[in-house]
Amino acid sequence: MEAVVFDGAQMTVTYHQNFPMPKIVNDDDVMVKVAYSGVCGTDVHVIQGEFPALKTRPLPLGHEFCGVVAEVGEKSIFKKGQKVAVDPNWYDIAPCNLCDSCRKGSYHYCLVAGINSTVGLFRDGGWAQYCVVPQSQVYLLPEEITLEQAGLCEPYSCVAHGFDRASPLKVGEKILVVGAGIIGNLWVTTLHLHGHREVTVSEMNKSRLETVNKLKTGYRLVTPDILEKEKAEYDVIIDCTGVGKVMEINFNYMKPGGKYVVFGCCPPTHQASLNPFDIYNKELTVIGVKINPFSFPNAIGWIKAMGDRYVNYESLGVKTYELSEYQQALDDLKKGSISKAVFKIQ
Repeated sequence: MEAVVFDGAQMTVTYHQNFPMPKIVNDDDVMVKVAYSGVCGTDVHVIQGEFPALKTRPLPLGHEFCGVVAEVGEKSIFKKGQKVAVDPNWYDIAPCNLCDSCRKGSYHYCLVAGINSTVGLFRDGGWAQYCVVPQSQVYLLPEEITLEQAGLCEPYSCVAHGFDRASPLKVGEKILVVGAGIIGNLWVTTLHLHGHREVTVSEMNKSRLETVNKLKTGYRLVTPDILEKEKAEYDVIIDCTGVGKVMEINFNYMKPGGKYVVFGCCPPTHQASLNPFDIYNKELTVIGVKINPFSFPNAIGWIKAMGDRYVNYESLGVKTYELSEYQQALDDLKKGSISKAVFKIQ
């Protein structure tokens, strides 16, 4: 089968036309014929050696994907031909179920589970024509959701977790979204769906601001130099950049009692200097957001409610590629000419 394969030992990514097909091994396995598989910023970090992934053998990356059930194990509740999305994070089998995190229902903190056993990072992922996962990670899609829209289920599930972590977000509060890549755009659609209108989006790449404008939310769109000149304060800042220096700068724009949501995934080497007195004096809250624990159903519900009004590839700046075009997809992402690359797999 076709696949885009990461070799962690060599730190290389290559396209294969004859990568071995996966096989049903367990009674509850589901083989998914992949339709859409996203390229996440985390994938770029992995390829650049800035984020952990399996290094003992080559594997297809890709932790954001959906498709159609092709084959199932004997005890699976799924049927061939069903449209499904896959949650890449394994929490009912992989966690140790003994540590405090697991026993409190926070499997994403477990040193075994969560991001440490993710499909597409530590197990074969969706940058391939087929992928086998346990049925516990498979979600049946409503008829109202297209496979194209379902390709964004995983990133929306992460936003859903971030939304829960930051809540309550009161309508009328001044909110700043920093970064207008795909995650910033998904936050824009989420905030608008939930009735927020006092929202500013900051992005240094003006072509990305033009993409946000296509979403027709009426939000104020600015470049970082405007924020610096205004020195306005915000109730909530949602940082989608994954850049430590950006946090250091934008932390100065917090209102007393404000919340700073660290959503973008910074490489471990990034640092930011914050003033502890400001945190004390303004009673500021810093909120970290890690993956998507139990938030996949929310994401599916949101996408169903949003429909084409919000979840539209052209409006969101998403471009599709064939697996063989993986290098072009990565290059376009790095240039910032698109907000997101998604493999459309035949």
